[in-house]
Amino acid sequence: MNKVIKTSIQILTGISAALTITAGKVMALTVQEGAEAARGEGMPSQLVGKEGVFTQITNTVLYAVGIISVIMLIYGGLRYVVSGGDSKKVTDAKNTILYAIIGLIISILAFAIVNFVINAVTGTTDSAANPNSLDSSSEQQSAENSQ
Repeated sequence: MNKVIKTSIQILTGISAALTITAGKVMALTVQEGAEAARGEGMPSQLVGKEGVFTQITNTVLYAVGIISVIMLIYGGLRYVVSGGDSKKVTDAKNTILYAIIGLIISILAFAIVNFVINAVTGTTDSAANPNSLDSSSEQQSAENSQ
């Protein structure tokens, strides 16, 4: 009796798995359709590029690192001012200022490198980095409007 129940459960599981696979193939979406269906309103559709998810995440992280570096620079300056001439406190404050400046420089360089790589990969140029592109596009628009 126990063997019959076990066999019938296995058969029902196999049948339900086959039905699930068949129904999945009938209702299957392409990868792009699935990604579009999962994307909410206001979410970027690109992974890389000027408006891409990767760019937004890295820029946010790099801004946070820059803000923390500036805060640590101010904190090190305050520690230096209130050190009271104690050589250990002065050394600690100078190290805090030094490391904050190094962190700030690294965050600025990382921001520049990430944007350079993203622009190189996507083949786009930023209008802020290339001011001539803005001038030429406005000249083209004014030429089109005059015609």
